[in-house]
Amino acid sequence: MNKIISFLKKEALLSISAICAILSMFIVKPSTDYISYIDFKVLFLLFCLMTVVAGLQECNLFEYLGNKLLSNCNKLSKLVLMLILLPFFVSMLVTNDVALITFVPFTIYILKSVKQEKITALVIVLQTIAANLGSMATQIGNPQNLYLYYYYDISLNEFVFTVFPIVFVSLILLYLSSFIVKSEKIKFSLEQNTGIKNYKILKLCCVLFICCILTIFNLLDYRVLTVIVLGGVLIFCKQLIHKVDYSLLLTFVCFFIFSGNLGNIEAVHNFLSALLAKYTLITSLISSQIISNVPTAVLMSGFTNNWKELLLGVDIGGLGTPVASLASLISIKYYFREKNAEKLKFFGLFSVLNIIGIIILIPIAYLII
Repeated sequence: MNKIISFLKKEALLSISAICAILSMFIVKPSTDYISYIDFKVLFLLFCLMTVVAGLQECNLFEYLGNKLLSNCNKLSKLVLMLILLPFFVSMLVTNDVALITFVPFTIYILKSVKQEKITALVIVLQTIAANLGSMATQIGNPQNLYLYYYYDISLNEFVFTVFPIVFVSLILLYLSSFIVKSEKIKFSLEQNTGIKNYKILKLCCVLFICCILTIFNLLDYRVLTVIVLGGVLIFCKQLIHKVDYSLLLTFVCFFIFSGNLGNIEAVHNFLSALLAKYTLITSLISSQIISNVPTAVLMSGFTNNWKELLLGVDIGGLGTPVASLASLISIKYYFREKNAEKLKFFGLFSVLNIIGIIILIPIAYLII
């Protein structure tokens, strides 16, 4: 029983999505139509991306690059700016959760080394916001972008012109936020053993990452990509298979089923369609605060053709509550492990700064649409 409770706590979103899917099956009986609910292209591409990124992490690539960028920082404000911008830009290529898994522990270590633990909560909150906003810049920056990009068959130009204003304004706000701290001089030496660990795996993963990009731009079939990635990984680094977030993939499957079944319930379909016809952006943003932005994107895509509002709603909706973007929970987990973690201060900063971000970005989103 304890193991079950522990699993439910650890995989809360998967558990909720599974319950929703199962309950919907009592209304819409299981059939072969269920197969049509599932977007296999998104699932397999996500699997490939997660596998490749796990390999890049294992090679210590991101921490190595972070060390190189920070090596010339001699002022605290410059250090804070770099620590904020690292997850902002890296999340565009390797997703917001991977960026935070890499740079939050890195940040805790760096701030300890310069005896600036007092600003750790602030910097990690800003990093979390940076990763959630930076990840919206690309199709692969977060799962909801990838899903919506394929579901609505959005062109590259349409995608870029829709998200660019939000990303640009976010970058300016994050730059200004670095001046919250005093511009005092600092001095520290970085560890020398933070180089690339395995060039063989790094070269393989770089090639596989390029294959993933080709697939995103429809230059390589996702089934061919899956065979290439699986073949390369199983031959040279099969341990990476165990590092894939399978709970996220299963969560997608459950919400595909739940969303598909809701679409076949006439009353629900009519209600959600009418609601989203008028208030897509606000509805998706509010929903993200409760069930997270990835499930919101999957659920609501079946009831609206207004992809711009839905895309901006779930991306900006990553700000707000800790569950709005599951990547935020990664930052909370790492920071709360610290012996001197100021939990109330963290949540206070998290709430205030996320709300400010939403207030500023919503009007800009409405100007875009």
